[in-house]
Amino acid sequence: MKKSLLAVAAMGAFASAAQAQSSVTVYGIIDAGYIGSNVSAQTGGTTNKVIKSTNSQFGDSAESTSRLGFKGTEDLGGGLSAFFTIETAVTPNATTTFSSSTTSNRQTFVGLKKNGLGDFAVGTQYTPIHNAVSASDPGMTNNVGGNVVYDRVFSNATSSSPNGNNSGYTVRVGNSLTLNTENISGFKAHAILVQNNTNSTQTATTAIATTASTNGGINNQNGWGIGVDYTWQKLFVTANYQAFTSKQTANTTAVTVTSVWGVGGAASPATPGYNIQDNQQYYAATYDFGILKAYAQYVNRKASSQITNTQYVSRSAEQIGVRSYITPTIEAWVSGGLGRYASYGASVPSANFNAWQLGSNYWLSKRTNLYAIYGQTATSNFSTTATQNMNSFNGNSYAVGLRHTF
Repeated sequence: MKKSLLAVAAMGAFASAAQAQSSVTVYGIIDAGYIGSNVSAQTGGTTNKVIKSTNSQFGDSAESTSRLGFKGTEDLGGGLSAFFTIETAVTPNATTTFSSSTTSNRQTFVGLKKNGLGDFAVGTQYTPIHNAVSASDPGMTNNVGGNVVYDRVFSNATSSSPNGNNSGYTVRVGNSLTLNTENISGFKAHAILVQNNTNSTQTATTAIATTASTNGGINNQNGWGIGVDYTWQKLFVTANYQAFTSKQTANTTAVTVTSVWGVGGAASPATPGYNIQDNQQYYAATYDFGILKAYAQYVNRKASSQITNTQYVSRSAEQIGVRSYITPTIEAWVSGGLGRYASYGASVPSANFNAWQLGSNYWLSKRTNLYAIYGQTATSNFSTTATQNMNSFNGNSYAVGLRHTF
């Protein structure tokens, strides 16, 4: 009897120890293939010239950004668990596979989860809007042009291909705290809080030549966002809003179409500039009819100057699409959308744009597929007094490749 009790106690202790152990998973994506693009831009001003360029190469990350990640969980008992994720971008065709650039940090966070309630995490994370777009985009947020929601803006008139910047909304942020609830009667709620502040006494130094310089002041980047998802049988609906502010004492950068996102192939920085209030909203719905899945999306982003209240830039876009398995191994999708840039400030520039995309996957297995994607985008009716900007812009990009996930 005593031996039996001792055996039971030993088994219980072993089970508790095993339960407290953590598990770590290595995962990633390698995506490589043949990529090309064609660009034609009609420039404004007195020269009124047409600039054309083409590009083709064996590249990577057309359908999905290549990446390497580590994620793990530890059961702490009582329905509580700890988790972490470390994910970096991988560049198969670069000199160094792992870039030292901060943009290669796709996700890095640690958090706690309580069964029945939800979880929280701190670190560099995706925003509520990006998570919602990932769940409701017909192209599954691929990196080929032709999408007005998850777009790829050409860097300039002679750009060889779309760059990595997304002008529709902010994809990820550092210095963030996220909260996610469990599914409650079909509803899931999400929230994000961003805090990154540096404040010091501002001092002024006057040189003999009567020139002055200032040091210190404020350099604050803050933000917040909320999102709600609802799932009922084959219907999925999501609504999201997020707002970010950037305040600096020493900078007074103006808000213009080209300085914020770019129009007609103009430069598209990853951040909207200094002293900016950046408000973003996203709404979408999907419905799975069985033979195909239908998508409807709307996104709006408005950046306003915190120095000049009447100066702003707004971008809005609508998109619809369908995705379907033609055969058990062949998947295809098509999407199309249109939108408009509107602004008020110097030159008061505005522009209309449209885009469409067609793509297909041939699944060799659950983790490996061949793909072919073609997308086209155009910007027209661009009016401004700045001669370096374009009156019209047309670009297309395409890719055929192989993607493997592990």
